[in-house]
Amino acid sequence: MRNKIIYWIATLWLSLGMVATGSVQVLKWKPEADYITHLGYPVFALTIIGVWKILGVVAILIPKFPLLKEWAYAGFFFIMTGAIFSHIADGDPVKDLLPALLLLVLTLVSWYFRPLDRKIAMA
Repeated sequence: MRNKIIYWIATLWLSLGMVATGSVQVLKWKPEADYITHLGYPVFALTIIGVWKILGVVAILIPKFPLLKEWAYAGFFFIMTGAIFSHIADGDPVKDLLPALLLLVLTLVSWYFRPLDRKIAMA
């Protein structure tokens, strides 16, 4: 029961964070567009990242499809580690790493504590 509570708290916070950031990315909100260009990426990358974040949340929240969930978690892991390392490479202050670091931790906690019916069956 404890693991299920940890899973759902982490997953709901992760989903909220990914939908919120994905939405402003898809909408190319000016502060977000400025931020991504500051890191050296083109603005069109916001649409790609934002759409995949939102689809990843759908994949994680729907029942069944454990392989799809693994791909979504992997995508979140790659996006968040990429964001963290982009900020480090750009010399940004630690405070700029914290949102991506929080989403990375939530990704790992959600993945680790996911129920058996959301895992790929091992043969």
